[in-house]
Amino acid sequence: MIAIVDYHAGNLTSVKYAFDALGVDTVVSSDPAVISAAEKVVFPGVGAAGSAMASLGELGLVDVVREAAARKPFLGICLGMQILFSRTEEDGGVDCLGVLPARVRRFPAVPGFKVPQIGWNDVETPECRRFYYFVHSYYVEMNDFAVGTTEYAGVKFASMVRCGKLLACQFHPEKSGRAGLELLKGWVEEC
Repeated sequence: MIAIVDYHAGNLTSVKYAFDALGVDTVVSSDPAVISAAEKVVFPGVGAAGSAMASLGELGLVDVVREAAARKPFLGICLGMQILFSRTEEDGGVDCLGVLPARVRRFPAVPGFKVPQIGWNDVETPECRRFYYFVHSYYVEMNDFAVGTTEYAGVKFASMVRCGKLLACQFHPEKSGRAGLELLKGWVEEC
């Protein structure tokens, strides 16, 4: 079973529909026992880091999500990727889950570039270059776990990371058409 973490924010419906389109059964849950028992875990994200971390704490999910990210096939999406790192500049600075050692930074103000980045951008991996849909004002700095990179506002950042069974992406595969569905399918089949 694949559990989609419901922390009372995020893009749950679109993520669930994307897996439904692939014929993959998922359950949306905020129950720590359900998430702990799941074979695979998806942590989608839309919103702000401070409120997301507060909600995880109130629901008793901080340790459950941290454990799942460290030990199970785990997919983090957008804010769900950023929360996996040590700290973010968002909301005046927030400590996150610390599963991976890097920081999340705000895009600089650069003429000609709007923040947040909203729209299609490319992700370069060692194998290929694909376009995905992004919506974000913050980015994960380059780190040893980056398997995909993107450039925006003069910044090259980690748009996809992998560490063991953990895969996370800054973009929204559930809103990225065929390329996004292929990524989700590949993650399900690989795991």
